[in-house]
Amino acid sequence: MAPAHRSFARPFTRRGLLTTTAALSTAALLGGTAHATERTAWPAAFPLPNGWQPEGIAIGSRPYAYFGSLAHGDLYRADLATGRGTVLSTGLGAGHPTVGLKADPYGRLFLSGGDSGELRTADARTGEIEQVYAVGGTFVNDVVLTPGAAWFTDTYQAKLYKLVLGRRGTPCGVETVPLSGDWVQGDGFTANGIERTPDGSALLVVNTVADGGGLMRVDPRTGAARAVDLGTARLPNGDGLLLLGRTLYAVQQAQNAIDVFRLNADGTRGTAITRITDPRFRIPTTAAAWGERIYLPNARFDVEQPQPDTEYDAVAVRRV
Repeated sequence: MAPAHRSFARPFTRRGLLTTTAALSTAALLGGTAHATERTAWPAAFPLPNGWQPEGIAIGSRPYAYFGSLAHGDLYRADLATGRGTVLSTGLGAGHPTVGLKADPYGRLFLSGGDSGELRTADARTGEIEQVYAVGGTFVNDVVLTPGAAWFTDTYQAKLYKLVLGRRGTPCGVETVPLSGDWVQGDGFTANGIERTPDGSALLVVNTVADGGGLMRVDPRTGAARAVDLGTARLPNGDGLLLLGRTLYAVQQAQNAIDVFRLNADGTRGTAITRITDPRFRIPTTAAAWGERIYLPNARFDVEQPQPDTEYDAVAVRRV
């Protein structure tokens, strides 16, 4: 698919964002939420193209954020220093959304194709689609990179897709790994975000059904799942996951919140640290980090019929 570069910025929005004072949550225990403010030269929020319908975000080794579109699978790149961005490429069209995405160190993007049942890779510089793998999935939702593989969740089937990676992250083929053990597959929406355990020995997958919603620790060799002990915490609206060291950020989209946990090394247990909330949240879905900030796209899933002029944006909050 040939890339189509288009610049996008709203001068009046940009001017306002440079002086935005963000309400940022800091450590708050026992269900409480504390807020702090800061000013910075880098925008704490920036617009995405109207009608974009974002869901996933990826940030690589440079301060640029990539966003996919649920509408047509297009790719957008924003400069975190200015908030200005460019539509890198048009997607494969209606019925081929881009949901979750990740960027590797070699200039490649890994894209979840939603209800198209596709896994895709793209050039991070141009946005051009490189490979498309039709795995027959019902809804390929999110993706995480590990040494030697990119792992994708399927929301409506008890399975993961393993895109095997060779030298310098070159895709080499897809394997399907059925989920078993403690995994509970609901009648509808079940699996969502995916991450690695802090020690890299296993995968962490959001399961919105099991025990009111939580995390499963999945053995990547066998697919055997074990429920992660999160105490009394639940993730019924759990979406994207972001692991920084042993700190796990779990986006609870419909709750307009990020629940933060401290994990043990092998990811079998997590302790709730705090909940991050912000008045700028409009159903955020996924998260990526740069420096001391966490960036999230506002998916606005409460808009029943998004229109070409529906406004979308991304916001940043402080790391815990």
